[in-house]
This record gives sequence, C-alpha cells and structure tokens, in this order.
Amino acid sequence: MNIKYIIEEKLSEVILNVYQLKDIKLEVQENKTEFEGDFTIVTFPLVKQLKKNPESIGVELGEALTEQTEIFESFNVVKGFLNVKVKNQLFVDNFRSVSKNFSVIEKKNATVMVEYSSPNTNKPLHLGHIRNNLLGFSVAQILKEAGYDVIKTQIINDRGIHICKSMLAWEKFGNGETPETTNTKGDKFVGNYYVEFDKNYKKEIAELVEQGIGEEQAKKDAPVMKEAQKMLLDWENGDAMVRALWEEMNSWVYKGFNETYKRLGVDFDQVQYESNTYILGKDLIQAGLDKGVLYQKEDGSVWCDLTDEGLDQKLLLRSDGTSVYMTQDLGTAVERFKQNNIQKLIYTVGNEQDYHFQVLFKILKKLGYEWADQLFHLSYGMVELPEGKMKSREGTVVDADDLMQEMYETAKSKAQELGKLETLSEEDKEISYETVGLGALKYFMLKVDPKKKMLFNPAESIDFNGNTGPFIQYTYARIQSLLSKAGALQTETADIELNQSEKELIMQLTNFKTVVAKSAETLSPALVANYVYDLVKAYNSFYQNNPILNQEDENVKQFRLNISDITAKTIKKSLELLGIGTVNRM
Repeated sequence: MNIKYIIEEKLSEVILNVYQLKDIKLEVQENKTEFEGDFTIVTFPLVKQLKKNPESIGVELGEALTEQTEIFESFNVVKGFLNVKVKNQLFVDNFRSVSKNFSVIEKKNATVMVEYSSPNTNKPLHLGHIRNNLLGFSVAQILKEAGYDVIKTQIINDRGIHICKSMLAWEKFGNGETPETTNTKGDKFVGNYYVEFDKNYKKEIAELVEQGIGEEQAKKDAPVMKEAQKMLLDWENGDAMVRALWEEMNSWVYKGFNETYKRLGVDFDQVQYESNTYILGKDLIQAGLDKGVLYQKEDGSVWCDLTDEGLDQKLLLRSDGTSVYMTQDLGTAVERFKQNNIQKLIYTVGNEQDYHFQVLFKILKKLGYEWADQLFHLSYGMVELPEGKMKSREGTVVDADDLMQEMYETAKSKAQELGKLETLSEEDKEISYETVGLGALKYFMLKVDPKKKMLFNPAESIDFNGNTGPFIQYTYARIQSLLSKAGALQTETADIELNQSEKELIMQLTNFKTVVAKSAETLSPALVANYVYDLVKAYNSFYQNNPILNQEDENVKQFRLNISDITAKTIKKSLELLGIGTVNRM
C-alpha cells in the first residue's frame, strides 16, 4: 500500500480521536524542504474548524501521531506545517509489499472498449495517426493493468466518394500496375492514385473555368468527378466489377496498414468496416420518431432538436432517405453494446470532433440508452512540427512510415557514434536501434497530456538526457548490467537502516499502482510517462549516492540489489504501458 495513503488513514483516525472531527482530509506531501522529516502535513484546513493557530494545531497533532500510532518517529512544526519522520520499518515493509505484489492485478470485472486509428482507405497513415494510435493503444494497456478487460477496436472508413476517386484514377491511369509490380507499399500505392485523381480534377476544373463556367459549377461538372459519383452509385447498387476492384484495392491498403501497425507496435481485437456499418442506425430513426425524440420536416428529412441542451438541431436522415455520419455512429454504438458485454466505450479521436461526440452522446441518451453515460471521447490536440502545421495539399504531411524510419536511422547513428554496441550481433544491434528509435518517438508523444496540442521535434525526442525515452531506457539497461554482474539475487533480505535516497526511491516504487489507477481514471498515459521519468531520476540519485557491488555489508548490498531489480521491473512495466520496449544494452 502507498505510504502516503497509510499516513492519511492514520491522520484521519487521530483527528477523530483528538478533535472529534469526521471526514477531514489533510494534504500529505513528500517533504522537499531542508527541515527534518519524510512528509509534510498541511494543517491549515483545521484552523477555521478549531479556531486555533496553525502552530499549536501542528504541535497537538504531532504529539498525538507519535503517541497514538506506531509509524511515526518524530515531528517538527514550521510556520504551521507539520513535518513528520516515519519509522524506518514502514519503508522496509512497504518495499517488501511492493516486491511481493508487483504482478498482482485486482480485477474490476468490467470490460472497456477502446476505439482508435480508424483510417480512410485512400491514403497512408501520417503523424496525426501516430499520436492517435499510440494514445489509444497505451490507454488500453493502462486499463488492463488497472484490472479492466479491454477490447481494442477500429472502424475503417472503406467506402465513399474518396475511395472511388482512387479506384477511378487507377482504372484510368494505372495500366494494370500493382504494389508488387511497382515495389510500392499498398497504402502508398493507392494513396498515389488519390493524388492523381486530384491532379486531373483540378486540371478539368481549370479548363471549364476557361470556357466561362463559374468555379463552383465547374467543380460539379468536371467529367472525372461525375465518373467518380457514378462509380459510387454502382458500388452502392452492388455492381460486380466495381465491387471486385474495390475489394482488391482495399486489400492492398490493409496489407500496407498492417505493416505500419506492426512496426508501431499496436494491434486490434476487432475491426469494423464502414461498408458494413453505413446502413446501421436507420432503424433507430423510426424508434426515435415514435418516441417523439426526433422530428420530421416537410421534405422528409429527420432531425434531433438539441437546443435545450445548449447545442443545435442535428440532421440524421436526408430528405432522400440517405443517412449521415451521425446516423452511422448511432447505429455502430448500439451494435457494439449489443454484440459485446462492455460497460464503457472510449473513442480516441482528435479535438476537431468534440462537437460531433457531444451530439452523439446526447442523442443516444435521448433515445433511452442508459449506457450513453459510459461513452467517453478521448479528445486530443493536433500534432505540429517545428516548421508549422501539416497540410496535405502542400505536401507537408509527415508519413508515419517515413517518420518511424527516420527515428530508427537517428538511433542507429547515435549508437554507432557512442560505440557501445560493438560486441553485439548484427541482429541484436538492429533490435536496439529499432527499440530506442521508436521508444523515443512514443515517449515524446505520450508524455504530453492528451488534451494539449503538441510540437513534435524528432531531434529533441531522441536525446539521451532529460525527459526522453532513451534516457529512461538507458537507466533500465544500466540496472540490467548491474544485476548481471551481481549474479543470483537473494530475495530474502535482512532489514537495513535506510538513508534518504533509498527512502525516496521506495516512495516512488510504492506510487506505481496509484499512478496506474489515476492514469486509467483520467485516460492520460502522460501520468505514467512522467511517473517513470521521476522514478528514473530517483534511481539515478540512489545509484550515485550508494555503493552497491562494492558494498561490504552483504545485507545492505542484497537489499540495494533488490531495490534495483524491482526498479527495473517497474521501469519495464511502465514503458510497456506506453507501448515502449526495453533493451539490455545501449
């Protein structure tokens, strides 16, 4: 159990005994001052209740804590702040408890579905998708560690006019080429034809404008756009040739996506396709009309009035009977709860869709689905580069595969410069370059609170100093080297008198499960990322201030080796929760 939590419990008991006050929570902080004591208790909330000055309250509380409990050794009061020194044994016992229960996960008996990625099949994944995938996957890992069962899912946007644009361009200009014959990754191959369509479309618009047709009309009249729209209609009508081409081109894209996912280290338990879900939701419309939750206009279109919720009126069915994205999302949500025994559904989607999800959740609630309260939009900020925003049309979108390759190359060149991997086999070197390069990328992305937009700087992310992935991985590798030199560990160790750096490290280790629980509650991997950085700093301070292998007292040496071992396990587990690997040599 977390040491701070134990102190808070004892504190509540003593406040009840001394002052007969219930439900008073005083803040307990780790003592970072020069005054003696491991923790500082902030007594000011009692001043108003007791009408006493903070100094005398501090003294009364300090005396009561040392007399009525067995965990406090001494205290001092400075300007109303109560500093308490905790008995050595509490730290020792807590460390043993952490070691013993490290792998224990208390099951929550609840299942959470996490949706992330959800790309379009007309272009490869980019830097924005990387943040999305890393966030969704990490949140899923953290929820598992916190005791939830988790289903990871994505819904692929595999139909619509944008898909037909790539298909048409390939039919017109592809000359039968395939990803294999051109040695091109499938998603990039199809993406190139999407660009090709756009190029020809713009050319046709310009020609029509030259003939005196207005630009807006020219966009509608361009022959290539009319052909794409006809192709979409043919697809919806089940035209065999169009469907066959659609399936083949999508299969190229999926193969490409899977390569990207594999290298990024993310996966899915379920995959849904919009081509199967776009008809969902229409049955909900009639139910909503019957309940009076939705209303129909004279032109036949169906709407939901959310003005009483501070939102607007939302179209759910067009006058021609076709659905909109919102209708599909309603149907997909209902389907997910019908087909899976889930208690919560999390959508990992950028903050430009905040309004969409507000509306979605409100409509589901109005339709009578109680589980609508358990829907959550994990909204995240956009990723920018040092040179500014990414823009598809200006060619400043950073391709996910290119970025991963760049991170690998940078890690490789750093490692070769340092020359510490020379004795490893080529295969082990490659594993190290990949793990460190992608670890740098993932850590840099995840250490920032999801809600904040972020600036991704590849050079800064791979620095071996500061709050970076490689710095944390290096500490893990250093501990592995130490443990390897030490040989077999004695897990049964004698009690020792701890110094300050040992106590601080133990406090960090006991915080791990609390951080995981908080991270699961707030859906913020940044808490785990910054926790593991603090843990590494505490270990490095401990390592520099305490001899380990040279320690003459065998009990002290074994205790310190055990602290090192559990620290390494905690670093490894924390990084795993962020989707980051470790290596034993760097």
